[in-house]
Amino acid sequence: MSSSLEQLKATGTVVVCDSGDFATIGKYKPQDATTNPSLILAASKKPEYATLIDTAVAYGKKNGKTLDEQVEATLDRLLVQFGKEILQIIPGKVSTEVDAKLSFDTQASVNKALEIIKLYADNGISKDRVLIKIASTYEGIKAAHILQSQHGINCNLTLMFSLVQAIAGAEAGAYLISPFVGRILDWFKAAHKRDYTPQEDPGVKSVQDIYNYYKKFGYKTIVMGASFRNTGEITELAGCDYLTISPNLLESLYNSTEAVPQKLNAADASNLDIKKREYLNNEAQFRFDFNEEAMAVEKLREGISKFAADAVTLKELLAQKIQA
Repeated sequence: MSSSLEQLKATGTVVVCDSGDFATIGKYKPQDATTNPSLILAASKKPEYATLIDTAVAYGKKNGKTLDEQVEATLDRLLVQFGKEILQIIPGKVSTEVDAKLSFDTQASVNKALEIIKLYADNGISKDRVLIKIASTYEGIKAAHILQSQHGINCNLTLMFSLVQAIAGAEAGAYLISPFVGRILDWFKAAHKRDYTPQEDPGVKSVQDIYNYYKKFGYKTIVMGASFRNTGEITELAGCDYLTISPNLLESLYNSTEAVPQKLNAADASNLDIKKREYLNNEAQFRFDFNEEAMAVEKLREGISKFAADAVTLKELLAQKIQA
């Protein structure tokens, strides 16, 4: 019998590897790969990636006058270096993240995205193989709208914890969104002091709601479940457009032959009674409805802070390399 991983792919779900480690990506043969500052930070500490860092540092020294400018240029080049290497392994797209510190600045996010895409182009990578990853704040969603509609740059809206964010993201025409399943589960377990089966998992239910809304109203934006805590969450979402999965959970699915039946089907959504809402051009309504979801507010804040902190740590490491 085929592995659970192969069965998952057979349900129509595109498997994406949530890693910055090239060997891992090569083993599981995902269609796409997604990275973030935390993953790049972990990978950058491994000796096999020293040459990539050296290349980025040399670039940074040439393209910045002050140390801060050199560090910023080095980080951008490093992200692109990792992306370029990953694209030699996978057939699809790689996600590259805009610095989380820009999450509340639409224009700065757009400017940084354009810089990243230019760097990719300078390294022979066309923009159609890159997803610009931006936090799902109102400002980030507006940035994605500008990048998609005015520049033809595909975006991955990350740190998504609510249907409110997802609806605005679809209206923005984002290529892809990343609802964070496991982090939603974390919040509910802590808040309610109980465990959840995969079938009742609030993170799973959040992705199901988003998937059904998109299919009901014909949005083309790809739903990519992310941030899983166990394989049960993954198999409950079999049939979802994309799922981005960490190496340890990919390994579990790879070594398992448990049945993985399709759970999500676009055709089923057409019969559901779902009310249509609009947010992209109604900032006040977006902020009010989002504010009503304590979990989403807390997890978005926490996620931005964590990604920003890891980016700072990575920049400190690069500054040391530049000054050495």
